Amino acid sequence: MNILVVDDDEVIRDACDQLLSGMKYDIRLAVDGNDGLEKIKKEAFDIVILDLKMPGLSGMELLKIVKEDNPETIVIVITGYATVESAVEAMKLGAYDFLPKPFTPEELRIIVRRATDKRKLTLDNLRLKRELDSNQEYEMIVGKSQGMRQIMKLIDKVGPTDSTVLITGESGTGKELVARAIHRQSARNERPFVTVDCSTLVENLFESELFGHVKGSFTGATATKHGRLELANNGTVFFDEISNIGLNVQAKLLRAIQEREITKVGSTQAVKIDIRIIAATNRDLLECVKEGSFREDLFYRLSVVPIQLPPLRERQNDIPLLANHFLNKYNKKRGKSIHGISDPAMNALTNYDWPGNVRELENTIERAVVLTEHRFIESSDLSYYAFNVGTELDASKETALADMEKAHIEKTLKIYNGHKMKAAEALGIDRKTLRLKIKRYGIKTD
Repeated sequence: MNILVVDDDEVIRDACDQLLSGMKYDIRLAVDGNDGLEKIKKEAFDIVILDLKMPGLSGMELLKIVKEDNPETIVIVITGYATVESAVEAMKLGAYDFLPKPFTPEELRIIVRRATDKRKLTLDNLRLKRELDSNQEYEMIVGKSQGMRQIMKLIDKVGPTDSTVLITGESGTGKELVARAIHRQSARNERPFVTVDCSTLVENLFESELFGHVKGSFTGATATKHGRLELANNGTVFFDEISNIGLNVQAKLLRAIQEREITKVGSTQAVKIDIRIIAATNRDLLECVKEGSFREDLFYRLSVVPIQLPPLRERQNDIPLLANHFLNKYNKKRGKSIHGISDPAMNALTNYDWPGNVRELENTIERAVVLTEHRFIESSDLSYYAFNVGTELDASKETALADMEKAHIEKTLKIYNGHKMKAAEALGIDRKTLRLKIKRYGIKTD
C-alpha cells in the first residue's frame, strides 16, 4: 500500500513518515495542497492523509479533486479540534474518516489499518467485477485418456509450486481451464485469478491495461486506473495467447517479471507486486523467437514448466465424457431435460475430427440442446450447424485432415454468409485463428 501525507506542518509529516514507514507502507510526503496535487497527478495512491487547513490549495479542495479523479482512493483528513465541523463536511464529500489533532501514534495506526482493510476490500471487489464481466465460469477438466491423465499429474505437481507455466495447444483445447486448475492447487487459491486476453486488447492500450495509468497520462485517461497486474497482486495472472503481445510491451513485461514491480503509464513511481504468471498460446513460441516476433529471454522466463495440451482428435475416448458433461451443463443452464445422446449421434461426435477442439464440441452440444425437439440428441440435431453427419463424415476416413478442415471451414463460412465472427464462434475458434486458417488454405471469402 502506498500512502501520501499532505500537511504543511513538518513535525506532523515527519511523525507520519516514521510511524507508517515502520508499518511497511510506502510513504510520500507533500508540503502543502499544491505539492500534493502535483504528486497525485503523477501517481495513484491507495490512501491519502491530508490536513484541511493549509495555505494555497486547501485540504477540502484537494479532497474534491482526489475523489473526482479516483473515487476508490481512501482519504483520511487531519483537523484541529476547532474544525471538527469541517471534518464532518469533508466526510460528506467522500473522506473515509478524520483524525483530530493532537493524535497519538496508536490512533494513527488504528485508523490507517482500518483504511487499509477497506482499500483491500475495494480492490477485491474490482477484481471480482472484472471476473464477472468477463463471464468466466468454473469448469472441471474432463478426460480419462492417457494424454489427459498425464496433464492432470502435471497440474498436481506444478500447482503447489510458484513456478511460471507455459501452456501450449490448439485453440479450444482448454488452456484456460488448465491455468485455473493450477491456480486452485496453489497457495494463492484464495487470491485473484486475473485473465489478460492478449488477442483482444488494442495494441496502443495494452500497456495501460497491464500496468494501469494515472489521470491525464494520455488522451482519454480521465481517471487513474489500476492495471491487471496490480489487481492480481498476491494471486495469479493468466496471459492468454501471449504471442500477440508486441515487442515493446514484451520488454516491459519482462522487466516487471524480473523486478517484481510495475510503473503506471504517466507515473515515475514503481509499485511492488507479488504474482504468479501462467501463459498460454496456440503458436510455437520458439518459431516466433526465430521469426523475431517474440523475445527469447521472455520465452525462457515463461517456459519454466511447459504443458502441451493434445487436440481433441487425439483423445477420442474423452469425447463421450465431454459430450455428456456439456449436455448436463446446458440442460441446467437452459432449463431443459434431454435424457442423453443417441448412439448414432454419439458415433458421429466420436468420429468427427473437431478442428475447433473442445470449444467446438461444447458449442455443438449447446446448440443441440437449444434446438432439439427429441428426448435424446439425435444425428439430425447435429446437422443444423456446420457439423456434418452424412457422406462427408464417412469420406473423412480417406481424406487428409487438412482437406477436412478446409472443407469444414468453407461450409461454415457459407452457412453464415461469410460472416467471420459468427463462423469462428460456430467453429469454436477465435477470429484471428480463423483468419490464419483462411489464409493457409487459400479460402475465398468474397
